[in-house]
Amino acid sequence: MKRLILFFFAQLFIGFFVSCKAENQVSIKIMNENSNPISGHKLKIKVGDKVFTATLLDNATSKAFVAQLPLTIKMNELNNNEKFASLPQNVPTNATVPSSIQAGDLMMYGSSTLVLFYRGFSTSYSYTKIGKIDDVTGLVAALGTDDVTVSFEL
Repeated sequence: MKRLILFFFAQLFIGFFVSCKAENQVSIKIMNENSNPISGHKLKIKVGDKVFTATLLDNATSKAFVAQLPLTIKMNELNNNEKFASLPQNVPTNATVPSSIQAGDLMMYGSSTLVLFYRGFSTSYSYTKIGKIDDVTGLVAALGTDDVTVSFEL
């Protein structure tokens, strides 16, 4: 009888351990899809004669965005902190409310609006992250205060 009870508790413990391990793997997969860079994929962002390099995230949104490159678009000024433009094709999204926006963040608002932030701030809006400019030095000056033409390429 003791063996049967011990066997039962051993099976219960193993089942619990395997379940916890599976949940952790799912969490890791979700984190990787939304926050890990795509290996070797750097994005060139050209504004006038200034070139910025961005690291792309490994998610479905970034991959769909990359499929539309190269892309040269007129980006509109908004709120003295961002430039935005509609993409030629919608992309899949997984929007969340970020804890804060940082200068250099490249995100999607909805499934068709690309947003390049050049100043940081707090927000209650939902975005899907695509990537981030590696070094934002000169970004504010390059983008200016008006609408601007921006090129994106690998």
